[in-house]
Amino acid sequence: MDIQFTHAEQAFREEVREFLRDKLPANIAARGRHGKRFNKEDQITWMRLLNERGWLATGWPVEYGGTGWSVVEKHIFEEECAAAGTPWILPFGVHMVAPVIIKFGTPQQKAHYLPRILSCEDWWCQGYSEPGAGSDLAALKTRAVRDGDHYLVNGQKTWTTLAHYADWMFCLVRTDPEAQQQRGISFLLIDMKTPGITVRPIITLDGEHEVNEVFFDNVRVPVENLVGEENKGWTCAKYLLTHERTSIAGVDAAKQMLVRLKQIASTEVRDGAPLIDDVLFRTQIAELEIQLMAVEMSSLRILAAARDGGVPGPESSFLKIKGTEIRQAITYLMSKALGPYAMPFIEDELGYGEEADLYRNYSSTPASQYLDMRKTSVYGGSNEIQKNIIAKMILEL
Repeated sequence: MDIQFTHAEQAFREEVREFLRDKLPANIAARGRHGKRFNKEDQITWMRLLNERGWLATGWPVEYGGTGWSVVEKHIFEEECAAAGTPWILPFGVHMVAPVIIKFGTPQQKAHYLPRILSCEDWWCQGYSEPGAGSDLAALKTRAVRDGDHYLVNGQKTWTTLAHYADWMFCLVRTDPEAQQQRGISFLLIDMKTPGITVRPIITLDGEHEVNEVFFDNVRVPVENLVGEENKGWTCAKYLLTHERTSIAGVDAAKQMLVRLKQIASTEVRDGAPLIDDVLFRTQIAELEIQLMAVEMSSLRILAAARDGGVPGPESSFLKIKGTEIRQAITYLMSKALGPYAMPFIEDELGYGEEADLYRNYSSTPASQYLDMRKTSVYGGSNEIQKNIIAKMILEL
């Protein structure tokens, strides 16, 4: 593919930069540039500003409120947002459940849920992983039994990001225990305020409350909240996961992490000279930058191939593996560059008080960022599982 940007694309980049200069609040921009935490208000403020401009749902069809951008324009937008230090768009509503509703939902579901996602009226979480059914998602055991006009849901989900804030969950449940694993699963939309739902925190390695366990005890879910056909929810799940794995590559975030690493290496002194002058360290940075450029080009090719309403194929597994490995390597080098200054943070010195557990794009210190990046090679389907997909679907082994 032609990697040179056209004049129209360069003009679009300037339009995005102008919007960011005019509309991104200064306090949010400063927080992003310095790797500080975004609180819930930051997230809502930014997403509503994007929605007012019509730029929130970059991947949706125009008729549902999407931008109609090309793959390259979407890439430029995300690149400039990362450079400006914006909060990232919380993916569970805009980028994950919305495409499923658009593809498989009823007209009533589209009319009800999509506007509420755009307005940030509803925040979503993902009910996929379970104890014993993480990478092997088809082994899930949460049951949904038909009871008149409702399903009765019982079971447990785990590693559920932001469930303690979410209004709704899109959830995989087993509706036919006798069928083959993938054929007995359905895709439900569950109101988190429904009686019988219990959310318990899981504290992660960096001391944060980001993920949770969610328990269902005779939770009644209206049948009208079924997306697609009963027992065919695996089709919805695969459609969603391929989009998720492509985004997990995190090219734009990795590029900004790399910029920050270079800045640190240029100022940190070792044996009387900047660390960037160390041949071995400079070579490690260069190797990561080359790998990141390759992932970026591959990402654009894969997304371009799916631009006409399709879905990224098993090639997205390549991006997921390599993208997460690169981000983990960058945080390792960042911690190595800072030495003792990369030690875990002291909460009281960060000035966020009780907001300390709110979800964010970047961690507040290299230590917490390093720990946070460990999970990227696990969620969205572990990298080992992605290698199995590549071997089976692409290499035909």
